[in-house]
Amino acid sequence: MARIDSAATSRSQVYVDRPGSSIRQTLSGTRSALVTLFLATALVFFVEWIVRRSFPDTVAYFLDPMRPAWTTVAAFFLVMLALDALFGREHKGALLVAPLAILPAFICQQKQVFLSDPLYPTDFLFGRQIMELMPVLVKDRPWTAVGVVAGLLAAVVVTALLLRYAWRNFPKLKHRERLARIVFALPLLAAFWHIMDYNQFSWVRDRLRVIPIMWDQTENYRHNGFALAFAINLPMANVSAPAGYMADAIDRIPVKPLPAGTTHRAKPDVIVLMSESFWDPTRLPKVKLTPDPMPTIREMQGGDVFSPEFGGMTANVEFEALTGFSNAFLPYGSIPYQQYIRNPIPSLATFFRSEGYVSRAIHPFQGWFWNRTAVYKAFGFDTFRSEENMPAMQKRGIFASDEALTKEIIRQADAMEDPFFFFSVTLQGHGPYEPNRYAKNTIKVEGNIPEADRQVLATYAQGVKEADDSLKMLMDWAKKRDRETIIVLFGDHLPPLNTVYTSTGYMKDVTAERKGPKDQMKAQHETPLVVWSNKTGAKKDIGTISPAFLSYQILKQAGYEHPYYTGFLGKVYDHFRVLDRYMLIRKNGKEVADWLRQPKIPPSLRDYRFLQHDMMFGKRYSTERFFKSHAELLQAGL
Repeated sequence: MARIDSAATSRSQVYVDRPGSSIRQTLSGTRSALVTLFLATALVFFVEWIVRRSFPDTVAYFLDPMRPAWTTVAAFFLVMLALDALFGREHKGALLVAPLAILPAFICQQKQVFLSDPLYPTDFLFGRQIMELMPVLVKDRPWTAVGVVAGLLAAVVVTALLLRYAWRNFPKLKHRERLARIVFALPLLAAFWHIMDYNQFSWVRDRLRVIPIMWDQTENYRHNGFALAFAINLPMANVSAPAGYMADAIDRIPVKPLPAGTTHRAKPDVIVLMSESFWDPTRLPKVKLTPDPMPTIREMQGGDVFSPEFGGMTANVEFEALTGFSNAFLPYGSIPYQQYIRNPIPSLATFFRSEGYVSRAIHPFQGWFWNRTAVYKAFGFDTFRSEENMPAMQKRGIFASDEALTKEIIRQADAMEDPFFFFSVTLQGHGPYEPNRYAKNTIKVEGNIPEADRQVLATYAQGVKEADDSLKMLMDWAKKRDRETIIVLFGDHLPPLNTVYTSTGYMKDVTAERKGPKDQMKAQHETPLVVWSNKTGAKKDIGTISPAFLSYQILKQAGYEHPYYTGFLGKVYDHFRVLDRYMLIRKNGKEVADWLRQPKIPPSLRDYRFLQHDMMFGKRYSTERFFKSHAELLQAGL
């Protein structure tokens, strides 16, 4: 009887305790969720503080109901819940998410110190390039480098200790709790990911205040925050066809009848030099450079190139110059050399090869950099002479000198019997411009600017002088040749001079603006352009042009005609001189801002976009009509 009473009492106690136990579990689950929500909020705030470098701006981001700060917090909250369920312990997800969010945020902040753009997903495609340039960056900012290394080591140690502590001490989740988190978090995360495709309108995304501002990435990151803007940019490698693209649209693009062969009396040799970070430093106010660091180029300069980049991203300028295509028609932040050049596409190299030329790329650095070995092959170059297969060159600082590269170009040219097209990218002008890079600076810098900026400017100006001297050497050599020799030189972008720009008052920030009034954009994106022939001298009155129009200028100077490079691009050039994603500059100098956002774009630019998409991503309907020489090389195995 006692045993029965005891059992009954026990059952009664179990029955009575269940409601209290359920309440305690609910309170415990609520408390755990609130802690996770707090951790998600703190992490998003810290990430934004790192990227924005402003506490008030970060607070404003959270307080502004028209910006998706709390949407970002919700996304982090869901990810943390899902990871907690996966690992079976409370808050372990926060320890895993935090370093994965903070490290890219710090990289983004550092990138904006040197360049004007935030961090894009595609930046991780060229991590090897960054590591290769790390010695230069460390030399420029040694204490920052020490701090970064120390911080990374500390972060790794702290994260490891926290994970060890969490594994031993954080409460375990019961199967029912893990299932509840999975059922709650995963469907919402899947739905959230689905609405993030910026190519499709989403009513829900709009209500969450997530606005993909793909035409202005600075505003995209400012409005949406680092995490959401970074996620929005993930699909940028997938380029969708422009509306209206089809075979009939390509067939309707007129092809200008061209004379057979060349209109030139002979096949001239062509040397194109893309000079690294070459710019006219005498444009800076408040300083005087003595003597003029670029007398030869100043005398021969016929115009300017409007670079789509600033301080870096050389490969994007190179892409336009060699293909006659435009970055304006590609997703902002994309890098064609890294993402899109996977198959043969037409270029100046394929054109000159079809005319019987030797087509060669020359660059005194390693071939993998910017994926050039593969890209130059896809562009149709016969050979690529890089650091790996050229004689060792004398260096100025840590980079091959312009003088040594020029001598190598002359040596290779003298060994040629057939006409040749050389495309060379220099290296000496690469930044940063640490003081005392050169044993002696021959350009005197005068002006009321900080001494550190004076030293940086002196280093850069000395590099400009030596680039100018090298061009003179090449021109003096060409003047002695019987065969016509055309030399084209242009800078790829303005140099990353950092506070030199602000201390002289040239720019309000250390990096250029991506959009603004025409005069401001020209000041921050123009680099010198020289088109010169040993028979006819320098071509003048070119004006300011996009790199995509260089192929038109080169072939016109060489006396050639081509359905695309002189025919189609010539038609576009008759109306427009600068084709930038934010601004057009017409032949008459008038600007057209935000033209890509208009319901309709000019027919010639619509066709331009069709042709570019067709040859890079589409069915190549235009090959026979516009790029027949490219088709013939493809049939011959390129």
